[in-house]
Amino acid sequence: MDRRSVLKGLAGASGLALTGGLSAPAIAQGASARTLRFVPQANLANFDPIWGTQYVVRNAAALVWDTLYGVDSSLQPQRQMVESEEVTDDGTTWTFKLRPGLKFHDGEPVLSKDVVASLSRWAARDPMGLMIKALQQELTTVDDRTFKWVLKQPFPKMLYALAKNNSPCAFIMPERIAQTDPFKQISDYVGSGPMKFAKGEWVPGAKAVFEKFADYSPRQEKSSWLAGGKQIMVDRVEWVIMPDPATAAAALQNGEIDWWENPIADLVPVLKKNKNISVDIGDPLGNIGSFRMNFLYPPFNDVRARRAVLMAMSQEDYMRAIVGDDNSLWKPLPGYFTPDTPLYTEAGGEILKGKRDLDAAKKLLAESGYSGQPVTCLVAQDQPITKAMGDVTADLLKRLGMNVDFVATDWGTVGSRRAQKTAPGQGGWNMFHTWHAGSDCINPAPYTAIRANGDKAWFGWPTSPNTEKEVAAWFEAKSLDEEKATIGRLNKAAFDDVVYAPTGFFLSYTAWRKNVTGIAKGPLPFFWGVSKSA
Repeated sequence: MDRRSVLKGLAGASGLALTGGLSAPAIAQGASARTLRFVPQANLANFDPIWGTQYVVRNAAALVWDTLYGVDSSLQPQRQMVESEEVTDDGTTWTFKLRPGLKFHDGEPVLSKDVVASLSRWAARDPMGLMIKALQQELTTVDDRTFKWVLKQPFPKMLYALAKNNSPCAFIMPERIAQTDPFKQISDYVGSGPMKFAKGEWVPGAKAVFEKFADYSPRQEKSSWLAGGKQIMVDRVEWVIMPDPATAAAALQNGEIDWWENPIADLVPVLKKNKNISVDIGDPLGNIGSFRMNFLYPPFNDVRARRAVLMAMSQEDYMRAIVGDDNSLWKPLPGYFTPDTPLYTEAGGEILKGKRDLDAAKKLLAESGYSGQPVTCLVAQDQPITKAMGDVTADLLKRLGMNVDFVATDWGTVGSRRAQKTAPGQGGWNMFHTWHAGSDCINPAPYTAIRANGDKAWFGWPTSPNTEKEVAAWFEAKSLDEEKATIGRLNKAAFDDVVYAPTGFFLSYTAWRKNVTGIAKGPLPFFWGVSKSA
């Protein structure tokens, strides 16, 4: 039997056994309508949404910390913690005023000094923040509720930068926490958002707990993604870590958990047969799979080695490993931007089209100077998406003639180790897999992974002056036609230098018990507005 058959059998058998008259485990019997039990995409191994960019950290952080603005389902920035803003006619001076009554979880008021410290830490790590920082003349408080950002020249996408949902988000923390070196992790989790982090109940690898913050002041508008009123309808949200998909499927069927963030496609038919479970596509904008290479060390410091990977890789192999046989869940992606969005282009993507040429790829790899040194591949086994891609990559690199050092580890360790710039044999790495939400890849503004400014770029630290030139040109574009022309050149430059290797576009499911209502589609699980009946 193959993996898929085994998983389906285990999930189906477990569900039938426990719904056929046997009592569910005690963990479920104590469940309350005031507690929402959720299985996240991965373990919450670390919890600093500025230091790291893993989606699982961002998702938890969205409960604990609020933002000045929030992007809505139309990808437009809306006021969140801010009451009002003013910008001078020349676009260089922004003055922001906070809403009254905002509090941190320790009862202290949210003041402009906290915002200034938080934005300073965020701007040191975020690509858009770095762009603003490069233009910054001063970021300073005016009074307890007012702060001012003065720039040397206009930055028209200021509000989007403060509202965006991709990591790292501009979360607002108390000044004492925000003064932590942005390249070191925080250890104090006092937040400004709708839920408090129960640090004493956090057991990495097992669970994380969030409790409703009674003094949170939600906006009055209807919630939409990170915008509007974040009304929390339950007292507790418990994240239960279940890396084994069959175990999670059985737990959802048995009522031990209420919501499973990303069930694998293989198990969806089993879940759909259960009359108590709803299953749907989690985010119509989908995801882009990513094969991320380290530009600092051989073999991938040579563009010929990176291009050899593109010449040999089959996106269909990667996508079928993730989603199985359902062709409606994936499509080839000879581009870097989200399909079916205004800026999608395949310019420069010919290298991913047509028959795969392993012999030509081997020749190109040899020309790069590769001489058999180990290629360290970080592959998280507790994340089905990365595990599936990692297995395909191990086979691909071996067929190319590479000496594969396959590091089977967990997603939390990948998140920590990929930040290391040491040599692969000294704790570093050569490649890892991840994925990018489609909402992060609609244009260059939120697209951290497309940036190629070397040491300031995302993990892998790609350098591509032509890519960066077109990113800057897109920010200056005056019309959609100009934007499209720029993105065409950007897409080609990114392929020429192989900023990263896209493994394809895919959709993911989410599943929940039917006594849970209010779940909204989007790039992360939104817990506000979600309620549960007994």
